[in-house]
Amino acid sequence: MSNEAHALPGQASDHPYLRSAILHCLLIAASFVMLYPILWMLAGSLRPAEDLFGGGASLIPSQVTIRAYTQGWFGVQMSFGRFFLNSLLIATLATLGNVFAASLAAYAFARLNFVGRKFWFALMLGTLMLPYHVTLIPQYVLFQNLGWVNTWLPLIVPKYFAVDAFFIFLMVQFFRGIPRELDEAAQMDGCSPWRIYYKVMLPLSLPVLATAAIFSFIWTWEDFFGPLIYVSDMNLYTVQLGLRSFIDSSGTSSWNELFAMSVLSLIPIFLIFLFFQRLLIEGIATTGMKR
Repeated sequence: MSNEAHALPGQASDHPYLRSAILHCLLIAASFVMLYPILWMLAGSLRPAEDLFGGGASLIPSQVTIRAYTQGWFGVQMSFGRFFLNSLLIATLATLGNVFAASLAAYAFARLNFVGRKFWFALMLGTLMLPYHVTLIPQYVLFQNLGWVNTWLPLIVPKYFAVDAFFIFLMVQFFRGIPRELDEAAQMDGCSPWRIYYKVMLPLSLPVLATAAIFSFIWTWEDFFGPLIYVSDMNLYTVQLGLRSFIDSSGTSSWNELFAMSVLSLIPIFLIFLFFQRLLIEGIATTGMKR
């Protein structure tokens, strides 16, 4: 009896570790399933062209070659580096505009009292339910009349007018969690609403600003439909349009080069998550919570 009595607590204490091990195994398996297409694409980019589809589902190439990367980089009419530079410039400018305009609009909704604030906030939230394709034709006509078609302006300029309601709502929830006593103290010191915005609110809102910046950059970088509609000059192509260039009019593709450049196109997104994941998680976890 004494041996069993001593064994039971030890066995009971092992159960949490066993459950944790099983849970981690399931998560690792699920992660592998989600990452498998990317891993297969990476393996395909390192295979010779004749063995690309001959390896089946294997992730280990029979032969390793970087020929697809060297050929893919110069596989279209110009260097793929031009497309990367274009995408980087568009994504950076759009991200700066999104963060600035969305934070300014969110500050107004969260802190300022003006006529019709609740109505305009509800109207802003209602735009979240509008599909992008509903406003596509009116926007295209507007940009065509402005002479902006076949330029980057339709992809950048609207971001400076707080057009992404998701980011505004995200920041409003965060701003509401910041104590109003800070605003009152700043007002007593003679601060104007604008000064409170960039001296008090912005420094305290780094997590949500980083979250909005990360998502804005990624969504702009991955955007294919917008550049496809507005850009026709290859000198202005983004990475996504550059990848499309590997598919000719007959539907045939240079798969090795396409896979290689697709792998390279994921590197900026991977680096952003790698270096800013702490701010991203903190911004999402604390949004809408009272601190």
